[in-house]
Amino acid sequence: MIHPHGLTVVAKKVCQFIAPAIFLFGIYISLYGHLSPGGGFAGGVIMASALVFQVLVYGSLLEKLRKEEWRLEIAESVSIFSFLILAVLGLLVAGTAIFFGNFLPVGKIGNLVSGGFIPIGNLIIAIEVCASISLIFLALLIYKDEE
Repeated sequence: MIHPHGLTVVAKKVCQFIAPAIFLFGIYISLYGHLSPGGGFAGGVIMASALVFQVLVYGSLLEKLRKEEWRLEIAESVSIFSFLILAVLGLLVAGTAIFFGNFLPVGKIGNLVSGGFIPIGNLIIAIEVCASISLIFLALLIYKDEE
């Protein structure tokens, strides 16, 4: 059971330092996904774990969770729409009749900017996965609190 007022002051102070680091590590995994194992899904799950960690440490107040749920729904919808726009841009700008066609320069193999639009796609997927997993977690908490 999650306490409505959260854990101790020590746990809250540790969370202030650890949660942003977890979120940044998720972004790192998302951006380097075309060079190493990882990518959008793995980075999104790591980013969502930072939010779950904060809710577990700070507590679950129902009105704050509802406000956060609304923001996450918008982030999820915008990221899905952005992924569709990325695919259509590949179709229109690349000059070929290929959905998700690469329209950015590929660069040198092994560099961060060598993936064309794949790092952008990974970041969009990471935002969508982070928002959807966080929404599932918050929906379960809100449902539990409403009973």
